Parts: sequence; structure tokens; C-alpha cells
Amino acid sequence: MEKSGAVKKKKRKGLSNKTKFIMIILLLPVAVTTFTLAAIVWTTVQHPELIKKSASTLLELQERHTATTIPEEYIPIYQAAADEYNIPWTLLAAHHRIETRFSTMDSLLSPAGAEGHMQFMPCTFVGWSYPGCDGLGKGNILEADKTDPAVIKKYGGYGVDANGDGIADPYDIEDAIFSAANYLSKSGAADGNIEKAIFHYNHSEKYVEDILFFYNEFEGQRIDMEAKKTVGTD
Repeated sequence: MEKSGAVKKKKRKGLSNKTKFIMIILLLPVAVTTFTLAAIVWTTVQHPELIKKSASTLLELQERHTATTIPEEYIPIYQAAADEYNIPWTLLAAHHRIETRFSTMDSLLSPAGAEGHMQFMPCTFVGWSYPGCDGLGKGNILEADKTDPAVIKKYGGYGVDANGDGIADPYDIEDAIFSAANYLSKSGAADGNIEKAIFHYNHSEKYVEDILFFYNEFEGQRIDMEAKKTVGTD
């Protein structure tokens, strides 16, 4: 018989196995997220260059998947210049894409001094034998001389007066593309040395890789366009 006033103790029931299993399932994502964040923080502290490299790679991938369609208005110019200098027109499109995103950059003048739609350094456009041309090629060239075909011819430049207006202007789309074709052709592209020509345009392995990416992309588009034309004429 129980004593008067005594408190009757209730036996605690433990969690069921099913409840435990559900709790584990619910907490698992939290644990994984916590572990991942801790790993990222630790990696950042120990190897910050890895994080920077990964972020850079992601940005490059994102950049490569934008502006991948060639604007139709430029194709006839690419083709005419390519025919003139015996190089693939899609190579010109690739350079145009990389240099100024098909001329959509806010300014067609780079901090280093490269000018126009295809970003020529003045000394490359006018000629490296022009007095005062050295270093990176910005030079000290008179404005009138920069676009004078006679001056360009005299000093061995690559600038071209494509539209016959008496001026070779890197800010004129036709002149710029024909000048790029001229340069790439003489740098090896006309002989099939595409990579060599690209490297001459900009001495960077990364630049060569980027140009080749878009060159291959645009070659695929060219093949598709030609196939559609063939079907349309059948």
C-alpha cells in the first residue's frame, strides 16, 4: 500500500526508432551544410588562391556562354575580308567577339592604348618603324598619320582602307576588320597556322585558348548555316 502524500513517478518512454530515424534524416542536410561551410572557410584560410582560381573559372565559363551568336550585319564584312586575305571568316568573328564583344564595349579604346573595333595598338596599325614606336606600341604618332594609307604603307603597318574613302581608320568597322584580316594572314593564318597567327595578335596562351573556343563555336554555326542554305535550294 502506497504511503500518503507520496508522488507517483511515471516511467519515461524513450523515442521510438521511427522518430529517431526521421530526426536523423531531417538533421542530415544541416550537418552536411555545416561541414561544407566549415571546409570552405578552412580552405579559404589555408589556400585562398584556390578559391580565387575557382571563382575565376566560373566567371570564364559564364563569359564564354554569352554573346555566342554572330551579328548578321558583320558576316558579309568578315567574308569579304577573309576572301581578300585567304583566311577563315569565322576567325575574324572570334577576334571581334573577344576584342570588343562585337563592338558593344562602352569604349573602343583600351587602357593600354589599343584602338577601334579590333583593338589595334597604334604602332601595329601604322607600322613599328614609325619614329617613336617602341614598348607596347602606343607610340607618339600624329593623329593625321594614324589613318593615312600612304604613311601606313611607308612604315609597314597593317592598317587598311577597306572602303576606299582615303582613310584607314581602326574605328571604322570595315577598315578594322580588313586590317585584322591583313595582320592574321601575314602572321600565318593564310598558311593554316591559326594558333601562331592568334598568338601574334596577342602574346598570351589564355588569349589563344579563348579565340580558339569561339573560332570552333563559330565554325559550327557556319556549317549549320551552309547546311540550311543547301536544304533551302533543294
